[in-house]
Formats: sequence, structure tokens, C-alpha cells
Amino acid sequence: MKVITLLLACIVSAAAWQTSSSNQNQALSPRALERITQEVRHQLVMLPYYGVFDNLAYKVAPDGTVTLLGKVARPTLKSDAERAVKNIEGVERVDNQIEVLPTSPMDDQTRRAVYRALYGNEVLSQYALRAVPPIHIIVKNGHVTLEGVVSRQMDKQIAEMQAKSVANVFSVTNNLRVEEEAK
Repeated sequence: MKVITLLLACIVSAAAWQTSSSNQNQALSPRALERITQEVRHQLVMLPYYGVFDNLAYKVAPDGTVTLLGKVARPTLKSDAERAVKNIEGVERVDNQIEVLPTSPMDDQTRRAVYRALYGNEVLSQYALRAVPPIHIIVKNGHVTLEGVVSRQMDKQIAEMQAKSVANVFSVTNNLRVEEEAK
């Protein structure tokens, strides 16, 4: 009798496991993927401590896995981002690959100096007026990376020149994207 009960329990467990794993392997509909993508973006932009010195990116896979990418200056922002995305309906798993930048007074000083150089520039000052400025300044060990979006190719070039003009900047990587101009 014990053998039959044990065998029956194994069969029920295997069937339940197969049902749950087959549900996880199903791809989300394009509409559900679009909804999740928009909600992830919204949740990340609304994080209270997300700012110009952080850069967050993400990928949404058809199985409901959200991969968080980017670099942040505060360790709490990494965990806040994961927590916010985990609660979105349809998200099955969060793969948090956000890098926390090393704490450095010199990098903090460089961040502020690059910020003043960029957003204090007459041409680029228009970007500072937005709730989340579109040019993000990532500083790691004196190396600056510019991320985000600008309106014109000239703005991208000016941003790079301004960042290179700051003292104690060892290199500048310009990953700014240019919006397609409506013609």
C-alpha cells in the first residue's frame, strides 16, 4: 500500500511540474510584450533616485524575462529597479545585470564638472529643462560615457567636446543617439 501511495504521489508531482514548466515555456503575445515593455520603461523612469548620473536599459524576452542593464551611481537604485519591475503583471523573472559604479570622490567631482560643462553650454542647456535630462553622464574611474538621445548631430558633437574639456577626464565614449529629424 505504501508503494502505491508513493508511486501515486510521484505521478501527481511530475504532472504538476510538467504543467507549470509548459506554462513557463509559452511565449507571450506581441500585445502582452508591448504592454510589459512600456510598463518596464515607465517604472524605471519613475524611480525616485534615477537621475542624470545613471543609465538604465532593459530587454523583455518572449518568455516574460526582463533583463535589466546599465550603470548606476547608487547601489539602492539597482535593487529599487529590480523591485519595481518584478511587480509588473506578466513578468516571470528579472535578470538584474545593472552595474553599480565604484564609490569615488574624484568620480563624483568629475560627474559634477561634466554636468556643468554640458548643461551650462548655451546649445545644450535646452536639454536640462526636462524632468529626466536626456544626456546621461556615466563616470567610472575617470572615464566618461555619454548615453541618451539628442536632437541633432551637432549637439552630439558639442556634448563630446564639452566632456573632453573637463579636467581629470581620461577618456570620453560618446554613445549618444540622434533623433530622426522630421522632414
